[in-house]
Amino acid sequence: MLARRRHDEIVKILRLDGMVRVSTLAVALGVSEMTVRRDLETLSSSGIVEKFHGGASLVGRPTTEEPGFDVKRTMQTDVKESIAEKAAARVRPGSSVGLTAGTTTWMLAKYLDVRPLTVVTNSISVAEVLYPMASPTLDVVLTGGVRTPSDALVGPVAVASLSSLHIDVLFMGVHGMTERAGFTTPNLMEAETNRAFIRGAAELVVVADHTKFGVTGLSTICPLESADSLIIDAELDEAALQLLRSEIPDVELVRPEPTESPERKQFNDPKPFDVTGVA
Repeated sequence: MLARRRHDEIVKILRLDGMVRVSTLAVALGVSEMTVRRDLETLSSSGIVEKFHGGASLVGRPTTEEPGFDVKRTMQTDVKESIAEKAAARVRPGSSVGLTAGTTTWMLAKYLDVRPLTVVTNSISVAEVLYPMASPTLDVVLTGGVRTPSDALVGPVAVASLSSLHIDVLFMGVHGMTERAGFTTPNLMEAETNRAFIRGAAELVVVADHTKFGVTGLSTICPLESADSLIIDAELDEAALQLLRSEIPDVELVRPEPTESPERKQFNDPKPFDVTGVA
């Protein structure tokens, strides 16, 4: 493969994944890691990518960039499934659980098979996943609000809905995380709604794949140190892992196994559903 074509492929991969390791690029391009490092050096000199130990990320990703839910649900699928399954194992019968909007929390919803359980969410997609599991021992509380591209219900109605609720554990997905900006989202109202979720939670568990590290959204939700736990995949760079462990008490790594299907469990088609609305 010619150098120019490799450079185009590297940029394409980074646009999809946000950040990537040298070893991963070498396999994807069918070249040596030394060749990848030279390519990254060239792209870095051109101001296109930013190198870090063991990998690279795109320079200047817009802080307001927010891919739609249907796009994000196809990205890092195996990784998100593994994170979701690991997170669900923390849920105990009789507890109240909060799920913010996002594709990882959307996947997490289908693993919530403990009962009795109360789930509070601001995501219509999460509620649709929980509908087929409906039973007298599963309560779903869906906030109102304005719908965003990430399928979150946000704004004053959502914040008011959450202001009087108290939940045992909140599982929060994020758009990005950095040492300086903390956990972020491109949407100002989503950040405000997530902060309302956090205020009512006894425990905050962030669920995110490694591509979220080094990405900064427009608005900070909370600092890294606000999280009690972070569940993330083992593709994270070692330097990034050490940074996160210095800020977050519990960082749990998962190692996903490749699957033949992009989803281990099939979702039922969305149907009209009964949920408890909070005004």
